[in-house]
Amino acid sequence: MDINILLAWQNFRNGLGACLESFMLKMSFLGEMNTVLIFIALIYWCVSKNFGNYLLMGWNGGRVVNGFLKVTACVYRPWIRDARIVPSAEALPTATGYSFPSGHSTNAGALYGGGAIRRELSKALRITLGIIAVLIALSRNYLGVHTPQDILVGLGSGLLVMWLTAKLIAWIEKNPGKDILVMFVGIGIAVAVAVFAALKSYPADYDAAGNLLVDGAKMAADTYKGVGWCIGYLTGWVLEKRYINFSTDSFIQMFYISFIFPWLIKHFERVREYRSGGADHGMV
Repeated sequence: MDINILLAWQNFRNGLGACLESFMLKMSFLGEMNTVLIFIALIYWCVSKNFGNYLLMGWNGGRVVNGFLKVTACVYRPWIRDARIVPSAEALPTATGYSFPSGHSTNAGALYGGGAIRRELSKALRITLGIIAVLIALSRNYLGVHTPQDILVGLGSGLLVMWLTAKLIAWIEKNPGKDILVMFVGIGIAVAVAVFAALKSYPADYDAAGNLLVDGAKMAADTYKGVGWCIGYLTGWVLEKRYINFSTDSFIQMFYISFIFPWLIKHFERVREYRSGGADHGMV
């Protein structure tokens, strides 16, 4: 059934042309790891340290869960399972390794879904974030690089981790001295996932040219990367909390003084020079 759904999307995509495909590629870009991480970092540095911490903790947890599920299920991509599936060529560079669950959908669940479930945000913003999360997940179906179950589990697991993260942060706020315990438990879980990825066996199927369909060692290495991010975040989170405790208010003030205001002055000077030059040359 999942392949039939992808074939229906594929027929629709082929019949419609490049218009909607271009839009879906842009939505998919919003769910890429680097895009999401940049957004979260900017929120952490410039907007709200607390909200940024919530997003960072949940995103890192989601990546560990995603890595664990991928190396456990070892599900091949749709076009490997059925040659009738022809994915979008532009989406292929971001569709490597195992298919289940979708990493883009997990990222969408963390950043956009994580914002959508926070009641302190405005209703309009929460609805917008929720729509973006759903569109990112659907874009992976539309582009032919993931099945419906891939995106449902990816988005669902991302949202579940964010909900649990919100509960955990609320508990830490009531028990601030327990941050060390949370760090060690989180690191322990992450290391256990890495050990599991290293010790388990992986399918060794080859294509007609004799190439390995999916390299299990590379998938394990990708899992180690997510584990490393998680360990790095948890360690940095505790150290910053206990020894630095920076404020986004002071960051914004200094950033405005040192960069934004000078940039505005320079920009207005260039506009004035351009207009003066235009007037001298008889331009309106």
